[in-house]
Amino acid sequence: MRKMVSKILSICMVGIILTSSLAGCGSKDSKNSKLDAKESVDYAESRVANDNAGAMNELVEYSYQEIDGVLYDEDFNTEEYNAIAENSIKSVKNYPISTFSADVDTASYSNVRRMINSGGEVVPDAVRIEEMINYFSYDYEKPTTDLLFSINTELSDCPWNENAKLLLVGLQAKEIDMDDRPSSNLVFLLDVSGSMYSEDKLPLMQKAFIMLTENLNQNDRISIVTYAGQESVVIEGARGDETMKIVSALEDLTAGGSTAGAAGIKKAYELANKYFIEGGNNRVILATDGDLNVGISSEGELKRLVEEKRETGVYLSVLGFGTGNIKDNKMETLADNGNGNYSYIDSILEAKKVLVEEMGGTLYTVAKDVKLQVEFNPAHLKGYRLIGYENRMLNTEDFEDDTKDAGEIGAGHRVTALYELIEVSSDQEVAETELKYQPETTFTDDNNEWLTVSIRYKEPDQDTSQLLSVSVDESDYTPEMSDNLLFASSVAAFGMLLRDSDWKGSASYQMILDNLKDQDFSNDEYKDEFISLVKKLNRIN
Repeated sequence: MRKMVSKILSICMVGIILTSSLAGCGSKDSKNSKLDAKESVDYAESRVANDNAGAMNELVEYSYQEIDGVLYDEDFNTEEYNAIAENSIKSVKNYPISTFSADVDTASYSNVRRMINSGGEVVPDAVRIEEMINYFSYDYEKPTTDLLFSINTELSDCPWNENAKLLLVGLQAKEIDMDDRPSSNLVFLLDVSGSMYSEDKLPLMQKAFIMLTENLNQNDRISIVTYAGQESVVIEGARGDETMKIVSALEDLTAGGSTAGAAGIKKAYELANKYFIEGGNNRVILATDGDLNVGISSEGELKRLVEEKRETGVYLSVLGFGTGNIKDNKMETLADNGNGNYSYIDSILEAKKVLVEEMGGTLYTVAKDVKLQVEFNPAHLKGYRLIGYENRMLNTEDFEDDTKDAGEIGAGHRVTALYELIEVSSDQEVAETELKYQPETTFTDDNNEWLTVSIRYKEPDQDTSQLLSVSVDESDYTPEMSDNLLFASSVAAFGMLLRDSDWKGSASYQMILDNLKDQDFSNDEYKDEFISLVKKLNRIN
């Protein structure tokens, strides 16, 4: 009976795909027009035909769902996440330096939001706190004209640990004039395998790329590569203002077959190099649920593949879609090692945020191999804990090693990091190891500095890093948090509660609401939505 249902479903799906591919849609003429965010959403919504969505709604009524030729129960979940071992409190005596790679990925927050809004359990390893913090905008000082970054630091009391201080380190990258932006050579690498056959995958992906297409111009070059059982070149080297041609190709996509992602990646890089623009933005944008199952498919093999390809000067960004079988671990690996960023698209509004509102940060890299290092003064501090960034940690010696890969930052992007700091005078105990061969040292307070924050980065076309540094001392402390630190610390507490962290201390959902009760987020829909999520979980708990 199960096999019979599978055959019937397969026949129905083939019929649906053939019918959908023959259905016509109206087309917007290919004028070089730039839409605002709302217009892009409205246009994308109107362009994607309802036939696929209707067919998928009917398919959901069955008890089983066919994915890549295999019949699964509807609630069958094969999502994959890398395990996270949370950072603990480190002894300044034993570990005086903390080094990590910049991270501007935001996928974790939108993925967690999807889990909460669907009423499901939040997967602890899906909660990467740094990505949740970096999802939001902060009012940091902009860099001066001759610098790529500004370094912002703030120091106050830790809301969930009365024995600690909380340090914020915020980087603000310079913005670019989007009307005078570099030309883009983009390859849309689109997963159209059977696992993408649901409303929150292929149809949403089509809308997202239509929105991006409407913001391109005649100086841009667009190629489209799809992959299922094998890769296929749909469009090669089209002008960005050939809107009708690009949109029609996106609308005609249908899903079916297995997932030969590595073959698609290789073809996409081949086209990106063929149409390479010197001094431009050369990038592959991969849209997938990450469920690669033909050819190279392991996380390690994919990592080595994109590490090799990034040497060509082509960046790889990843957009994740869907539920039930997303492979978050593979998508994060591809983006991190392909010199790109990773976003998770759970709605048309999230597509608008990533591809329209934050187009500069998503597509235009202003600095590569960005590393942060904090050195702590043992005369004032006995312990510290970096919140998040567990999968971005670097060795101390990696900081000055310009051959060591690190994170990339796009135009206008912000990077925020939080540290819990334990003062020498604090009642909190910090475990440390007595060192046999190191001389006993009595630290004297002859330097008022608590710590020094250093940043290394390379300009996109350079191989030698530049260094920026700033020191923090007791005079930087303020008992009243700024709006930036107040919100960032609230998101960090939210993440620790979702993970049921050993370090959550006195954090609670009500504490977050109380801390933010006087903040006005009426002009920031994303922060306003965050408050709604906290309220929802506060009611449940």
